[in-house]
Amino acid sequence: MTVRLGTNPIAWSNDDLRELGGATPLETCLSEARAAGFVGIELGHKFPREPNALRDVLARHELALVSGWYSAALLARTAAAEMIAMRPHLELLRALGCQVLILAETSNAIHGNRSMPLSRRPTLEDWKLFASRLTELADLVRAEGMTLAYHHHIGTIIQSEDEIDQLMVMTGDNVTLLLDTGHAVFAGADPVALAKRHRERITHVHCKDVRADVMRDALANDSSFLDSVLDGVFAVPGDGCIDFGSVLAALPGYEGWLVVEAEQDPAKATPLEHARRGHDSLAKHAALAGLPAL
Repeated sequence: MTVRLGTNPIAWSNDDLRELGGATPLETCLSEARAAGFVGIELGHKFPREPNALRDVLARHELALVSGWYSAALLARTAAAEMIAMRPHLELLRALGCQVLILAETSNAIHGNRSMPLSRRPTLEDWKLFASRLTELADLVRAEGMTLAYHHHIGTIIQSEDEIDQLMVMTGDNVTLLLDTGHAVFAGADPVALAKRHRERITHVHCKDVRADVMRDALANDSSFLDSVLDGVFAVPGDGCIDFGSVLAALPGYEGWLVVEAEQDPAKATPLEHARRGHDSLAKHAALAGLPAL
């Protein structure tokens, strides 16, 4: 039983704040990701969106496509309409052999707006409607042979531990959970408790660490999410306060991807150096937790 270690290109080129790593070529990102030891990578904004072109560029670096983020608008449209909008993304992932589709509701999110403080993030009022649409969409995705993994995220309607729990209670089993350790801790949640409570629904894991002092300052100053990132709130595993050994030990039998996703300013945190550090730290913790990694 093994897991696979992947990474996200956000350490090289940030999707939400594109001036971070804006001049870094995709080939540099891919070659360094492989040099750091990763066997897969998630989508970023510089990646080709045509299947053959994407397959070719990844093959040159011996990398698999792990998955890719999709920004949903289920508060504004039906599951059927969302499926139509999502179709090109789903078919790209499926063509590249991905098993999981990462989705977050972002129709009223603030995480990409530097003028919005953390306290202004949206809250969900009509849980029944959202849960129903998300369940219907997940069922449609499952019928296409893939699994929808919901990404809780700072600055969105699903952020806190209570909201994650409520989402799991109110949605059907085809709505699975992407456990993001960094977003959990930043939101005041316990990733170990979440892992234990929702083990059977967790199909994808983002492994980012948190610098506790930067997080405390961000919350005290009511910073924006992006300013928090620029200040260094997130880090690769081993560079922050999260006990990854305990998180992974709470996921017995997990067989999916463990993805290092630590958005940092590449001018301050050299991507290759931090990628290697995150890979090696995560591989060590995975092995100790009985989840040997490729």
